[in-house]
Amino acid sequence: MKIAVVGATGLVGSEILKVLAERNFPVTEIIPVASEKSIGKEVKFKGKGYKVVGYEEAISMKPAFAIFSAGGSTSLELAPKFAAAGITVIDNSSAWRMDPTKKLVVPEINAHELNENDKIIANPNCSTIQMVVALNPLHLKYKIRRIVVSTYQSVTGTGKKAVDQLMNERAGIDGPMAYPYKIDLNVIPHIDVFLDNGYTKEEMKMVNETKKIMGDDSIQVTATTVRIPVMGGHSESVNIEFENEFELEDIRKILSETKGVVLVDDVKNNKYPMPKDTHGKDEVFVGRIRRDETQPKSLNMWIVADNLRKGAATNAVQIAEYLSAKTLA
Repeated sequence: MKIAVVGATGLVGSEILKVLAERNFPVTEIIPVASEKSIGKEVKFKGKGYKVVGYEEAISMKPAFAIFSAGGSTSLELAPKFAAAGITVIDNSSAWRMDPTKKLVVPEINAHELNENDKIIANPNCSTIQMVVALNPLHLKYKIRRIVVSTYQSVTGTGKKAVDQLMNERAGIDGPMAYPYKIDLNVIPHIDVFLDNGYTKEEMKMVNETKKIMGDDSIQVTATTVRIPVMGGHSESVNIEFENEFELEDIRKILSETKGVVLVDDVKNNKYPMPKDTHGKDEVFVGRIRRDETQPKSLNMWIVADNLRKGAATNAVQIAEYLSAKTLA
């Protein structure tokens, strides 16, 4: 099984190669694809070197899957070309997420909706993925009315330039800026561009994608997304209002039994999820579970996950795993 990774030299592309190797995906050949300036460079996969190629050569090699992580404009241009050649595209950008003809997939929630006709599949936004993995089992039991979420997002979500900015600032070195302001010892309440309604594009992604993935337009979502000087994962403070009453013990039991979720909720011993503990892991970590004492049928929780893993690379690879297993079955 040949797999193309489009954007193989970037932060997420490198993570996709790592996840494919770690999960022993049945790869016969890796086809790293990148922009013209990277063609000919070598990318390592399981100790073997593979030369970066252009998209036309990649299509001619007929991979089974092309996992894209090269930005929205690249996806809009190239994904249909790969799909037209019969290659299944799993796209990490925002290009196709809200397209009504494309599935937006978190495997634990809605992989069953996929079929052989889905040639372009959208991978959701990183902050949305970790939230819905934790909330969907609770929605099925208690029905969610409203979600209020504030995020605390790692610089890795912006890319290598942002990581370099943070490290340069810590070292007292002047260098290129990924953000309009210093990020070290600072917090920037601004991710992606501002829209006419005063929200950022990142905030509206969380609103719209949550409804699409969970298949329920009645869920009300409001978000504030914030960049913080952290590497290793995104954190979220989430307030949920349900239609039905719940017991905290049942919430904890449901989450502890949910695939892909790790419950870390022992405040007596100061145990709760933190980005440094989720780095390099594929699960979504949940803790600080408590009632909202100001609102009936409402709950607060803290959700953390590695945004390059479950928030991007791992989720994309899991989609490929699901489809390849379905094909073999």
